[in-house]
Formats: sequence, structure tokens, C-alpha cells
Amino acid sequence: MQLEKIKKTNDIKKLSNKEKNELAVEIRDYLLEIVSKNGGHLASNLGIVELTIALESVFDVNKDKIIWDVGHQCYVHKILTGRKESLKTLRKFGGVSGFPKVSESKTDAFNTGHSSTSISAALGMAIARDLKHEDNHVIAVIGDGALTGGMALEALNHAGSMKTNLTVILNDNEMSISKNVGGISLFLSKARTRKFYTESNRHVKNFLNKIMPNKTAKIVKFVRKIKYSIKQLLMPTMLFEDIGFRYLGPVDGHDIEKLENILKISKDLDGPVLIHVVTKKGKGYKPAAENPAKFHSASNFDIETGESTKAKVKDYSKAFGEKLIELAKNNEKIVAITAAMKDGTGLTEFAKEFPDRIFDVGIAEQHALGFAAGLAKNGMTPVVPIYSSFYQRGYDQVIHDICIQNLGVVMCVDRAGIVGNDGETHQGVFDLSFFSIIPNITIMAPKDFEELENMLEYAVTLNKPVVIRYPRGGEGKTKFDIHEPIETGKAEVIKAGEDISIIAIGKMVDRACEVANILEADGKSCEVINARFLKSIDKETIIESITKTKEVITIEDNIVKGGLGTA
Repeated sequence: MQLEKIKKTNDIKKLSNKEKNELAVEIRDYLLEIVSKNGGHLASNLGIVELTIALESVFDVNKDKIIWDVGHQCYVHKILTGRKESLKTLRKFGGVSGFPKVSESKTDAFNTGHSSTSISAALGMAIARDLKHEDNHVIAVIGDGALTGGMALEALNHAGSMKTNLTVILNDNEMSISKNVGGISLFLSKARTRKFYTESNRHVKNFLNKIMPNKTAKIVKFVRKIKYSIKQLLMPTMLFEDIGFRYLGPVDGHDIEKLENILKISKDLDGPVLIHVVTKKGKGYKPAAENPAKFHSASNFDIETGESTKAKVKDYSKAFGEKLIELAKNNEKIVAITAAMKDGTGLTEFAKEFPDRIFDVGIAEQHALGFAAGLAKNGMTPVVPIYSSFYQRGYDQVIHDICIQNLGVVMCVDRAGIVGNDGETHQGVFDLSFFSIIPNITIMAPKDFEELENMLEYAVTLNKPVVIRYPRGGEGKTKFDIHEPIETGKAEVIKAGEDISIIAIGKMVDRACEVANILEADGKSCEVINARFLKSIDKETIIESITKTKEVITIEDNIVKGGLGTA
């Protein structure tokens, strides 16, 4: 068992090439065993096994810095750096993080939970190294999906001009979470055919040496002049070389020996280097290879069948998607926009029903919201579901492009509040606060599926900026009989009481009802109010209740400042 030999950082260096290939198989089995029980990011980790082994065989992770973009593909890295046993605590309270975490290990060079940040961070580390006259390698590992993020392209542009030693590994698996779209994806598809150029180049050189062995030197200068033009015609990868990178690849991302060879070559090159590695998400496990989106972030599943062992329940994303289809059938102006999260945000069926009215912009939240503003300005009704922690990345567009112009964009904030398993980088606990200070915006949060549907139906008629925020998962335990019509800035009294006013918003209305039941068993009469709107808040209903009870509790899944309590 090769896996038993991996107890600490750099143990991988002691293995032969044959043993490393055996280790790759064992690691995949180990990942399946853990993720099938705990849940976690599976397809991406299965796809990067050999690349991680090669990287940590060639580089010294105690000294060299490897930054994993997004970071959810770091499970193999954690196994190879002494955390094999602790990986069994993945997605458990107090357990190992599913993302790189510098407080967890010095071999985790940078905290990465969101996409497209690795090249910026790596360049900063490389420049700091140069200024401090240190001697180490800095490597950014970024997927082709993450390369669609504007920040990644900005960093590539800057890195190419800096001429510092930096290695960018482009892990090209044709996927982000959903299948990649757009020009970058097409560009990389062409780059995978680069072998034609390199083979042709070698044959031309051999031919010249045979027919003009004594005159080769005289024609070298001429050949060099035309070489650049030939490369531009035959090599789409000239984009990278034109901005200052040395391009290597593409290379088979599942061949450890080839990977190690190209990584060793990159160590001896001066300036920024980009290595194009072609991998397959879900490799080694047929269900994940055939459906990588399903196994991007998997819940517990049966290894034999690949089917989830978790009870299937309707969630807010699905409720949103179903209602949007219903509304779009009667309103041709409604269009949907996703930032590479069609499946995760409940738009899969909408895409089948209205293929011409859904736009996947890639991992590019800023563009998604700027694009939505343009659609709204020209008379459409764009609906933009994005995870709460990813909405942070489009904040300028929400303020400047949408709200200052008072445009009719419906911003659906999925995975709002506490999301649990994915850790601190994915908690949606800031959105009520950062949206609440923006002018011209209406903020709503539903207590259950029916209220979400009513809010969405109302929002598409407003023709002004609207936020609807809802949680990950399904409804709470309380079955609400009250569903008053949605009216801007109007709360609803779920239960009348005399002693304490409990005011809650969104999924916390269910929690408020639980709290009221506990307090009433203690003899306290509680009035439960569903705020529904954070902005504009229903002052009249709230003041009337507090005047009566003289005591108030607010409950929200948001930071303290700027949310419901502050309002």
C-alpha cells in the first residue's frame, strides 16, 4: 500500500514512478470512501490526482508556494502533506477544511475559496520574494473555468509584463461547475491541437538539415523571421506568449512522468511560464466522469451506484427555478443570467424550456450584473440568481450600473445566511448589510417556498432594483397558514402576543416560531412578526408591536451591523 507511506510532507519524493501510479489509484479509492460518507467536492479532486502528485514530487511545498484556485480541489494536496487521517473529518464540526487554510498547515500557501484569485496572489508572492531576495518557486494552479473570471485575465496581463519567475498551471478539464462556455473555452479547445504545430516545426528543421547541411546557419535568421508569423497562424496559444508568458503544453494531466518532466523544464526557465495541462474531471470513477456537475459538490452517496443516499427534498433553488419558468411563459421580457452556476441555482429546466432566454456568462459575476443592467436598460427583465458570497464580487455593478440608474434587475441571492459545510469563505452572512446601504433597492426574504414564489412574481412587475435572498436547502419545520399578498414594505404578523415582540426575516421566521413556543411554555405571550422586507422596512407594524410589548428580539442569519437588528 503506497498510501501508507505518505505520512508527512515530501514523503511523495521517496516513491518510484511505478509506485506513484499505484498511489494515484489508492488516493482515488480513498477520496471515494471519504466523500461518499461525508459529502464534499469529488469530481475536481479525482481529476487532479496525478497533477498534484507530480507537483509535490518536483517542488518542495515546505519552501515553494502552490496556490490552488478556488481551492476545492486541494484534497489530494492535503493527503500528501500529512493530513490523510484528518481528511476523514471533512465537513464535520471542527474538522479539516475543504479548502486551503493557512492556519491549518504551512503548506497551504493562501486561503482560496472563490474563483480566479490565484494568479493575483501568486504574482504578489513572487514579487515579494524578489524584493526580499529569497529563492523559491511560486505556482498558481487555475482551472480553465476560473480563467473566465476577469480578475484572472487582469493578473495574467500584469504578470506577463513583470518578467518575474512565476509558473501558472492551467488545469484544462473543459469544466468549471457546469460545462464551460464562451471564447476562452473555444480558445483552449484550439490550443489542445497544438501538437500539429510542434510536429510540423520538428519536421521542417530535419528537412532543412538534410538538403542544406552547410547552409543551415545562413537561413536561421530568415527562418526566425517567418517563425513568429507561422506560430500566429497555427498556434492559438500565442495569446499567452504575446502577453509575456512562455507557453508549455498541452500535456496529459494524467501522465505523472510527462508532468514531472515538463515541471522540471519550467523550473529552469526565466520569467513567467504557463503550463497547459489537460485533465478529466471525475477520472477513475465512472458516475463522476460522466456527470461531473452532479459530483462537483456531492452529498453522501452509494459508491456502487453513484446515487445519493440523502433523502431528496425540494429546495429553494428548485422552487425558484420552477416559478421562474411559470412567469416566463407569460412574460417574454423575462430572461435569466447565470455565472457558470446553472445547475446550482435551479436554472437547468429553465434552460431546456427557454434556451434563447438564458445566458451563461462563465465565472464572471461583475459582467453578469453589468450585462443585466444593459438588458434592463433596453426593456428586458433580467433575473440573476447568484450565491450570496459570490454577489460580493459584483458589488460595484449593483451600485453603479443597476441601482444608481434604478434599473429593473431582479437579483436573486441564493445560499444566503449560514451554509455550514463549505466554511467561512462561502457563508452568506453579509448580504443584508451590504445591500441595505444602496439607494433605490428593495430587499425581500421569504419565510417559505410559497412566499418566495409570491415575491418573485411581485419583483418582475416592479421595474426597479430588487433583491430576493433565500437559503440553501429546504423549508423549516413550521407550516405557515398565513401568506398575505406581497406589498412593498409591508410585514405580516404571524402570531399575536402581549409580552415580547419577536421580529425575524427569511428562514429565521421558522426559528422565531420555535423560540415563541419555548417562551410560551414558560408563560410568555409572544408576538411573531415576519419582516419580509428589510428595505423598506415596515415601521408602522413594528412600532405598534413594540409599543404594546415593550420588549423586542430580532432574529436574522446575517452579521449584527447593517441587517434587520440595525434597521
